[in-house]
Amino acid sequence: MEQTFLLFYVTHPDEACARRISDVLLERKLIACANLFPITSAYWWNHEIAHESEWVSLLKTSLSLEATVEKMITAIHPYETPCILRFEVRANEAYVLWIKESTVAD
Repeated sequence: MEQTFLLFYVTHPDEACARRISDVLLERKLIACANLFPITSAYWWNHEIAHESEWVSLLKTSLSLEATVEKMITAIHPYETPCILRFEVRANEAYVLWIKESTVAD
């Protein structure tokens, strides 16, 4: 069995937003797991460097759900241009199997 899955990295304006989006994805069985944590982001905005508190979610899903997960995040995310990164990652076989069994295929 292939031991890879997708890990989405998404930034959010606050914890409530991160929870709401991850809960929607979990309820629809588009992700198997979400990890949420606070961060400080630094970025260019209006020709100045900005520093803001944000929350990040790490969302774990099957490779086959990549487009569906991105579409759902984009539809419900409050940012005009949300940060939606994805990485194909490897893990132990039992964990990857759990992710596949916990999500719904397209």
